[in-house]
Amino acid sequence: MLLKIVSLFLVVMAVLAIFGKLRLPPLVGMTRRGKCPDCGRPMIGRGPCSCGGPDRRNRS
Repeated sequence: MLLKIVSLFLVVMAVLAIFGKLRLPPLVGMTRRGKCPDCGRPMIGRGPCSCGGPDRRNRS
């Protein structure tokens, strides 16, 4: 009985490891923000980039 529990645990951990390595497509909200065209940093929020790049507030 203990051997079945241990083997089931290892199988579940292997399945979780396989799914953890998969790369899922990006979320819809993340693709709209994109990166700053000047410095290449990811845009967080709706304001301008801290590098002084263009304001992306009006883009969708």
